[in-house]
Formats: sequence, C-alpha cells, structure tokens
Amino acid sequence: MNQEDRIDQSGAWQALERHAGQMRDVHLRELFATQGRFARFSREAAGLMLDLSKQRWSDETFALLLALAREAEVPQAITRLLDGERVNRSEDRPALHTALRLPESARLEVEGEDLVPAVHATLAQMQRMVDKLHAGQWRGATGKAISDVVNLGVGGSDLGPLMVTHALADYHPEGVHEVQVHFASTMDGSQLADYLSRLNPETTLFVLSSKSFTTIDTLSNARTARDWLYARLVCSRSDAGNGAAAEIDRALVMRQHFIGVSASPDKMSEWGIAAANQLEFWEWVGGRYSLWGAIGLPIALVVGMDNFRALLDGAHAMDRHFREAPLEDNLPVLLGLAGIWNVNFLDIRAHSILPYDGRLEYFAAYLEQLEMESNGKSVTNDGQVTPYSTCPVLWGQLGPNAQHAFYQLLHQGTQPVECDFIAPMRRYDRVEDDATRAHLKAQHRLTLANCFAQSRLLMLGDDAIDEDGPRPSHKRYRGNQPSTTLLLERLSPATLGALIALYEHKVFVQATIWGINPFDQWGVELGKQIAGETEQILSSHVGLERMDDSSRGLIEALWAAERKAES
Repeated sequence: MNQEDRIDQSGAWQALERHAGQMRDVHLRELFATQGRFARFSREAAGLMLDLSKQRWSDETFALLLALAREAEVPQAITRLLDGERVNRSEDRPALHTALRLPESARLEVEGEDLVPAVHATLAQMQRMVDKLHAGQWRGATGKAISDVVNLGVGGSDLGPLMVTHALADYHPEGVHEVQVHFASTMDGSQLADYLSRLNPETTLFVLSSKSFTTIDTLSNARTARDWLYARLVCSRSDAGNGAAAEIDRALVMRQHFIGVSASPDKMSEWGIAAANQLEFWEWVGGRYSLWGAIGLPIALVVGMDNFRALLDGAHAMDRHFREAPLEDNLPVLLGLAGIWNVNFLDIRAHSILPYDGRLEYFAAYLEQLEMESNGKSVTNDGQVTPYSTCPVLWGQLGPNAQHAFYQLLHQGTQPVECDFIAPMRRYDRVEDDATRAHLKAQHRLTLANCFAQSRLLMLGDDAIDEDGPRPSHKRYRGNQPSTTLLLERLSPATLGALIALYEHKVFVQATIWGINPFDQWGVELGKQIAGETEQILSSHVGLERMDDSSRGLIEALWAAERKAES
C-alpha cells in the first residue's frame, strides 16, 4: 500500500479530519475554561519540562493523535531507528547518530559489528587532542603553542558545533591553556578573511570538517587557509639555540596546523592531513546529526571532554526516554504530534523558535537545518507525491529581541504561527559576587516574565488584558496562536544534550507519520551539482549556450564587470 492510499484509508487520519472541522473555530480561552489543563498536557523527562497545554487541542484531539501514532507504527519505528535497522531507505543504510552517545559499557551490534568500540576509540582520540591543546603542548611549525582553532565546515559541520559552543560558553574548563575557537563556513571567504587578518599563523590550527571531504564551501576555505600558512611559514629560519638552519616545509605545516574530520580518510590523506590528525566520521551519521562525534571537536575544545561527555549523556537520557516511555508520556512523540495537528489539520504552516536565553542565540538556526533539511520533502518512501503538507517553515531568534521585531506579526498579523518558547528555570547561581548575582537573577526573572507573558497573550489575546474601556480595533489582539513551552532545569551540557535529542526525535516521529525519509537531502545535493557545473562555465567561458536566458544574462553581466575591472 502506497502512502497516499495509507492516508486515505487511515481511520485515525480521517477521524482527525472530521474532528478538526469541529476544532478550527474553538478558541484557546474556551479550552482553558476547564480545570487541570496544564497537568493533563505537561510532561517531564531528562531535565526538561514540556508544556503543551497552549496547543489548540482537546482531550479528544490528544486521543485521536495517539491513535494516529499507533496506526503509523511509531513505536515500531522508534525501535528500528535505535536498533540500527536501515531506516534511511533511499540510501539503504541505518541512521545511527544515537550510537554516538551510547555509554562505553553498551553494545549495539549492527549487521554483525558492534559499533560502540569504534565510537569510543574516536572519543579517546578526541580526548588526546583536546588534552594536548589544553596543556599547551600542541605547537605550530615554529614551536609556539596553538592559541586559536578555526573550524572550517558548513551545514551540520558548522551549525551544530557553533550552536553548542555558544550555548555552553559558561562551562569552559579552568586551569587550561587558553584556546580560542572560531567558525568559518561561508564559501565567499568573508568570515575566513576576517580571521586571517587578525590571527597569528604560527599559533593557528584549522579543523577541516566534511563528511565527504568534497564539500566545495569547506575545501575552498581550506585551500585559502593552507596557502596563507604556506606563504608565512614555509621557509628556512635560524635556530637561536645552535645557529643551525631549521627547515619549515609544507609537510611540517600540514602536520602541525591541520586536523581533518571526515568519513573519507583516503581523501583526507590525499589532501595532506596527517594520519594521526584524522578523526573518523561514519557514513551512517548524517551531517545535521553529527555534533555528537568527531564533528564535536570544537565543542570539546571549548567545554572540555568531561562536559562534552555530559552532553552525550543528556542526549542518551532522551534516547532512553524515547525508547521506553509510553506514547502518551513520550516527549518527542507528543511534540511531533502537536506539529502534525497544526500542519495537517489546522493548516498552520509557520513555526517560530523563540529561546529566552542569550546563550541559545543559534538554536533557531540549528533547528531550521535539522527540521527543514530532514522533513522538507514532498515525495514519500513509496515514491509518491505527498497529498498533504509536510514540514512547516521554521524561523526564529532570541525571544527578547524578537519581541521588538516580528512579534507584531504574531500578535496582529494575518496568519497563524506555532511558537516554541524555550528557557532555563535557573541561572546565575554560580556568580560569586552577591550584588552582581542578585541583579543578574532579577534580569533572569524579568526574562522569564516576558516569556510567560508572551505565550499567554498569544493564547488569550484581548482576554489577557484588563479592560480599561473600549479600545479601537488597531489595539485589539485575537489570540488563539498555539505554542509550546520548554523549560530546562538549567542550561547545562546534559540538559542541552537532551533538548537537541528531543528535537531530533520529534523530526523522526513526524517523518514516520508522513511516510518520508528524514535522513537524505537530495535537494541539497542537486544544488551542489548545479553550482559545480555553473562554476566551470564561469571559469572556462565554455557552455554558456546551455544556460537559460536569465542565467546567461547574469553570467554575461559578471564577465563584463570582470573585464571592466581588468582594463
């Protein structure tokens, strides 16, 4: 049975469609007229509290969505994912990012091989690298200790480590050699150019992170970085100790200034990465799910390996919850079902991510890739065009800043938007100065007050405000915007790990119900292919006749600008 037939014949889906007709005109203020709604629709696990009471659903909706999950065999799909079955159907392989956070005592045999030893061997190699850098013992070609590390990656090789290092900057280990971590992802070189103008080549190390080691964005930056080092370091110098000439050749520069992270060791070696400086990355880990392994080296450099392992432990705690909790108490399942209800039955196609903590500045961008690259699909596993909507458009930024930007649209715009509010309950406990701690805690309470108030106003609209007489229509608020609130006990390596894993599994739940593959990204691959072909035309001036009229016009305009610059 293909996916379209499965949906057409789905008793639970049809029941939800009938039920949605009754619920579309029900306002959230009516749903909150009954007592105990928060208790019925909130759950806790792995240091997180999930409040779904502000979703536009009833007890009946909840029961029907759980029936849909059972009918779509979500429990069986969870088992297949975590047991290492080939859930990535288009590429015929498992999706085993969860294996990267298994404890060393665990065992996961996939197609005759226990994956855990290799995972922990890579973690041990990361530990050695991190310890060497933190001890000031990793030295550049001229003998000076490395003080700056630049991560060259794009997509998951950039967004994941960037997001986590920013979120956990408070957890920098004490008493270690200071190593600053930087990120360069844009293929235009603008980020890298800024770093190269400020950093010392003698004390700078580059991490090349690319699953295939063919990603043009990363390799173009890597070639620029390599040539920058060669131009400044490859020479003969006088050794002050004995007056002998010490040759700094390219091999020495490559050995002391580059680390590679890839699933293609041959390509790393061909590029010049020393074997001892290569970290393993497996084909069964998608790029946007990869921060848990060697791609997380920049994270470990910022927070230390103990905190990196705590991040893994938090994610593993969510993995266990995902496997073991019944559907009605399972946080990823419930978060996924809320999204299904909004997208497919309430026709809400926009989803805003709103963290109320400055450390989560990059979390919305991270989720944009995780969800839209995973579930931005319109073809089912059976090769049929989906007769229903899949992934909504995700967008967002820090909530306190967004309040002064796009919240106007949320409160008084013309389209419905689902919102996720995310905040830690506790912060600044470890600030030593009493007065400063008191002020910062007051600011944190103010932030939480805004978080709670905004979700309440989005829910109730005018009913959240004490009336002070008639108001004109431009000062009225309709409310009825659904939202989820996620509270962390505190933002720590463990709770951040659980939070990220929660959204990873939410994506999988929704993909299972929609019958799509969340682990490939052929749209991304096609863009890379066409960009490569276009770059050849730009460079060779051959093949322009194959282009469409618009592309020809743009290319010819570029060539004209280049000729003008040369004249």
